[in-house]
Amino acid sequence: MFLYKAIVFLPLIGFLIAGLFGRAIGAKASEYVTTGLMIVSAILSWIVFFTVALGAPHEGPIKVEVLRWIQSGGIDASWSLRIDTLTSVMLIVVNTVSTLVHVYSIGYMHHDPHRPRFFAYLSLFTFAMLMLVTSDNLAQMFFGWEGVGLASYLLIGFWFKKPSASAAAIKAFVVNRVGDFGFVLGIAGIFVLFGSINFDVIFGNAQSFASAPAGDIALNLFGMKLNHSQALTGICLLLFMGAMGKSAQFLLHTWLPDAMEGPTPVSALIHAATMVTAGVFLVARMSPLFELSPDALMFVTAIGAITAFFAATVGLVQNDIKRVIAYSTCSQLGYMFVALGVGAYGPAIFHLFTHAFFKALLFLCAGSVIHAVGDEQDMRRMGGLRHHIKLTYWMMIIGTLAITGVGVPFTPIGFAGFFSKDAIIEASYASHSPVAGFAFTLLVIAALFTSFYSWRLIFMTFYGKPRASHEVMHHVHESPNVMLIPLYLLALGAVFAGVVFHSEFIGENFEGFWKGALFLLPDNKILEEMEHVPAWVELSPFIAMVLGFVTAWYMYIRSPETPKILARQHRILYQFLLNKWYFDELYDFLFVRTAKRLGRFLWKQGDGGIIDTYGPNGVAARVVDVTNRVVRLQTGYLYHYAFAMLLGIAALVTWMMLGSAL
Repeated sequence: MFLYKAIVFLPLIGFLIAGLFGRAIGAKASEYVTTGLMIVSAILSWIVFFTVALGAPHEGPIKVEVLRWIQSGGIDASWSLRIDTLTSVMLIVVNTVSTLVHVYSIGYMHHDPHRPRFFAYLSLFTFAMLMLVTSDNLAQMFFGWEGVGLASYLLIGFWFKKPSASAAAIKAFVVNRVGDFGFVLGIAGIFVLFGSINFDVIFGNAQSFASAPAGDIALNLFGMKLNHSQALTGICLLLFMGAMGKSAQFLLHTWLPDAMEGPTPVSALIHAATMVTAGVFLVARMSPLFELSPDALMFVTAIGAITAFFAATVGLVQNDIKRVIAYSTCSQLGYMFVALGVGAYGPAIFHLFTHAFFKALLFLCAGSVIHAVGDEQDMRRMGGLRHHIKLTYWMMIIGTLAITGVGVPFTPIGFAGFFSKDAIIEASYASHSPVAGFAFTLLVIAALFTSFYSWRLIFMTFYGKPRASHEVMHHVHESPNVMLIPLYLLALGAVFAGVVFHSEFIGENFEGFWKGALFLLPDNKILEEMEHVPAWVELSPFIAMVLGFVTAWYMYIRSPETPKILARQHRILYQFLLNKWYFDELYDFLFVRTAKRLGRFLWKQGDGGIIDTYGPNGVAARVVDVTNRVVRLQTGYLYHYAFAMLLGIAALVTWMMLGSAL
């Protein structure tokens, strides 16, 4: 049991040491302590993965109680670690990527004077995510959920003296609060329905709850009286609202590209292993509820497909190297939610698993490029770098081959994305969901766009004539080994994670691997139906990948003038995509400016015009007015005071005479 506690709490110990004593022990010691503890935690996570997921079957999840936590009213929740296959997969994803980011950051942040604080935040981020994925109840999950949000705010705004970084951190925090509002309501609704927030109680009663008589009212939500089935749908939609915010799905996606304002290692950590995968994990963990709500699953599928398509279109024209990869993350998360929505939970988590390796690889490679060209991020000012940073170039090629899904159709030969992404496309086609055709079409188009913008990034960055100044090119250099070694290890995952673990995640060893960690209804035959899709469906992502590559090669190698000509000919469309469908401008008009106008009105008219005028300021003004009038009686002339005394004596004598007469 100590093993599981060590995995979770070693990053917390690193955070406390670097955060509280970083100045005393110095930057180097802070780096080595936090990174060393993360290495131990990552090794232990792999041990758990091999013993729990790949080991002998066991009955139910392993429970490790840390302490008694909340006992109030009907809530009885202990701080416990829930260890099953889903947890073990998330442990190796989070801890492996976080460890490599820690190691990489030793080189990348070498010149930053605040390294102890940075490494403390990285470890805090990791601890919060570990609390989320090991949670045994919804309160504990929400604790980790909010911890990840706090840590992301601190890391995105790490360079807080930079206005754009502070604004991006605030934006991420505020947008996520919108989703978290839905998550909190969903938790409250579950407690009302099941009388508990513990997973065992919820999952154990979900099916009997769904089969209750349709006429019984189970929940009053926003004034609507819902029966048991409708209540489950409402709760699932509220939970998914939280997932939309954390995983940057369509409408709540606007914070994700701005998160690039943080240091590049932060981008890799947020996009590959932690924050953005929390929403996917939430839906997978709550699969016993989602499986019972076809309407909620249909909504999840539609939002995922729209997100995959939307983000891919925006990625086509972005010029910031990190923003291209950021929109790629948003698009790939859409794939995962489509898989969840059609009931293909195994392919969803499989893509989460493989995506962690190649997306972390791409981000860290981008950081190596930025490091080489003097912190330049605009690809239009790069070019011709493949001869100067050959190792980074080949690592980025491997990441690109993985994300675009390069492989040999109908064979077990291919990079990681070939197995996981293609499986999701096949699942969307095989599904009986009413929006399956819609999702399949958008995912194939997104695969085409993904291939195009991924190879566009490669060609603009590493090929052609150098577009940077002679001085910048003169100083271009390869990154040190402390930054390259994490790239090598991630590249191994990008190459082999798909072929090695395919049979466990979605193949013939599915049941023995997951051991009930993912709930499937008896009529959910999605994995079987995926095996019988037409050949053209299996070929569609490969064809999309090839078309995207050829188009990018033609436009950026064969005929570099073509993109400029197309941008001029289709200026409205180009500006529409370049400005990200104008969502930021729309939200600014609808919410930001409206809130500012309302705030200004309440400030000027409400607070200043009414409250201050008739409240504290009004009372104070009357007091001042009265005292000013009283002050006038104090003239300072002796004869005025003598006259007042005579008047007083006369009044007193008169009063006494009248009193005696009565």
